[in-house]
Parts: sequence; structure tokens; C-alpha cells
Amino acid sequence: MTVMPRKMPALGHAFRAIIARDLLLAWKRPGDVLNPLFFFAMVSALFPLAIGPSHAQLAAIGPGVLWVAALLAALLSLNSLFLSDYEDGSLDHLLLSPQPLPLLVLGKTVSHWLVGGLPLVLVSPLVAVSFRMPSETVGILAATLMLGTVSLSLLGSIGAALTVGLNRGTALLSLLILPLAMPLLIFGARTVSLSAGGESTAAGLYFLAAYSVLALTLAPFAAAAALRISSE
Repeated sequence: MTVMPRKMPALGHAFRAIIARDLLLAWKRPGDVLNPLFFFAMVSALFPLAIGPSHAQLAAIGPGVLWVAALLAALLSLNSLFLSDYEDGSLDHLLLSPQPLPLLVLGKTVSHWLVGGLPLVLVSPLVAVSFRMPSETVGILAATLMLGTVSLSLLGSIGAALTVGLNRGTALLSLLILPLAMPLLIFGARTVSLSAGGESTAAGLYFLAAYSVLALTLAPFAAAAALRISSE
């Protein structure tokens, strides 16, 4: 009797399966989705209340405030990227899987962005109303936040892989990621400010897009290597 070898699942199927799994887990834990979203909305809404209704002041600080709030909100959820897998033992299965580990890490990063980054992008136009941003600037804000949150999720996967299982990993993760995220904050806020002033925003958008492509190219492999180091 001949035993047929088990056929390894296709790469695309494994990629989609890990995204679907993480999205299902996030659906069962809505707090993981709502906490960063509420933090972003609350921090952004408090500044207009504190400063007052001055249109000039709100227009001047709006891009920076929204970008800082989005950056901090994204950092809140990064520590949980691999933490639940580490706690329930499924991280060992990922490391021993016949599928390429960078592909699985990318799948988890995509699901993290869908749960944590995309809601921030969708809510940002509503929050921008409190800063009296024109409609064209709101569109640029959403575009910069989309590119920025994608890069933050990819960069965060490296930090989360390095700090998984460590005590006070959230503080260490922030220290690792914030220096890498500073160019995103500077170019993102500046691009929105240029849009509010009626100036060209192409350079800022190109930089954010290039940063996202670079992070997409390197981060899954770096995070996979970090996971292997952390598991030893």
C-alpha cells in the first residue's frame, strides 16, 4: 500500500487563512478594535475644546494633532500583534509551519492593519471636521494616514516580534518604533499642512508611498527573523 504525501497548502490559501483567523479573533474581542479608535477620537476632540474656536489656531495645529493622535493610537495595539499567539502556544505552530514564516507574518500584519489602522483612516474625516479642514485637505489627511498606518503596522511587526513574551514589552516596543516612525509623522503632518495652504502635496505623498513599499519589502523578513530569535 502506497501512502500519498500530504499536499502542502498553497501560499495564497495560507495567507488568506491567517488573515481570516485573526479577523475572527478580533471580532470576538471588540475592545482590541475600539480602544485605539476611542483614544484617537478623544485626544483629537480635546484639543479644539481646550484651544477654542479660533479658525487660524485650529488650522495650524490640526495636522500635527491628528497625526500624533493616530501614531499613539496605533502604538497601543502593536504589542498584541503576536502576544495572543505566544500565550496560547500557536506561535510555535507558526514557527514550525512548512509555509514561509515571512508570508505568515505579513498575513498577521495585514489583519492588524485592517483591525487597527483602517478604522483610524475611516474615522479621521469625521474628526477633521472639528479642526475646520476643507474637503480637499481631509482627503489628503486620509491618504497620508492610510500610507502611514500601513508603514506603522509593518514596522510594529518587527518591534512586536522582538519584544514578544517580555515584561513591559509595550514600553520597549514604543522606544524601538518611535524613532523609525518620526519620518512618517514629519512628512505626514507637513503634507496635510501644505494641502491646507493650497500648496503641492505630491512630494510628501511620494515619500510616504516609498516608505510603505520599503517597509513592505523588508519588514516581514525582519519580523520573521526576530520571531525566531525571540523563540530561542
